[in-house]
Amino acid sequence: MSVTLADIEAAAGRLAGLAVETPLIGSAALDEALGLRVLFKAETLQRVGAFKFRGAYNRLAQLPEAARKAGVVAFSSGNHAQGVALAARMLGMPAVIVMPQDAPAVKVEATRGYGAEIRFYDRLTDSREAIATEIAEASGAVVVPAFDDPHIIAGQGTVGLEMMAQTRAMGLTPDMVVAPISGGGLVSGVATAVKALNPSTAVFGVEPEGFDDTRLSLETGERTIIKPTGRTLCDSLESPFPGQITLPIMRETLAGVAVVSDAEVAEAVRCAVSRLKLVVEPGGAAGLAALLAGKIPAQAGDLVVVVLSGGNIDPGLLARIVSGEL
Repeated sequence: MSVTLADIEAAAGRLAGLAVETPLIGSAALDEALGLRVLFKAETLQRVGAFKFRGAYNRLAQLPEAARKAGVVAFSSGNHAQGVALAARMLGMPAVIVMPQDAPAVKVEATRGYGAEIRFYDRLTDSREAIATEIAEASGAVVVPAFDDPHIIAGQGTVGLEMMAQTRAMGLTPDMVVAPISGGGLVSGVATAVKALNPSTAVFGVEPEGFDDTRLSLETGERTIIKPTGRTLCDSLESPFPGQITLPIMRETLAGVAVVSDAEVAEAVRCAVSRLKLVVEPGGAAGLAALLAGKIPAQAGDLVVVVLSGGNIDPGLLARIVSGEL
């Protein structure tokens, strides 16, 4: 099962007037420091503060009326949760979100604020998939995956469709596009759109240390499921495996995958605040982290577009990062 440019264009039609067409933001000082032209796709300014609204709405909008009455169930540490909760509210259907007990408070509060019911689980002892399946079987609700669904991928692909239209309007063509990877829904959709519109643009994904399952899967040629031994600042990128649908797309479209440390991510969050005047959550800053750390093979003068995928960060954590404590 694949996703096409036509699927992404259809998703854009469903999202027209509902999703924010987020801006491309640049920094002359950062360009000079890096020797590149860098533009940032600020999905931090999207509804729910992350790109996830795009895929969630595209998926829910295609549910038949009978299915809408039973509602939806999803599992997420926060951004997908918020996207599904808001889309469900807009479409008039109930939503239950299965969230880890240690999910960032700002994401829990926002999800609840959009009207969803929250069921907490212990990420060390419980199976979120099993809990969601149990809820779905009992209520008839539709399970909405975070990334491994063609409609979700197509919705996220509208990020790439927009950035290509925006750069084209500026008379520019990206040499490289960089986006974070969790399960691969965002980068798969973005890469599908970008490569269809300009095959010569290289697309790179970025994962946090300890959660580099996509990099390993692409290297071995087999879908690799890792067993995390700790946490990462990038709570939104903690999927231990790539999707069954997303992995073949990434194998076909990605030029490579970079891996970044928590220290590099923290530096990127600080850079976003100081240079771009944007609040970016750690996972959302992974692409910028890879660029700052020299892990993206850009050449002098290249135009690089980096997706800043989300901005939902607890104020206390942001303060600790900006102060240099982390």
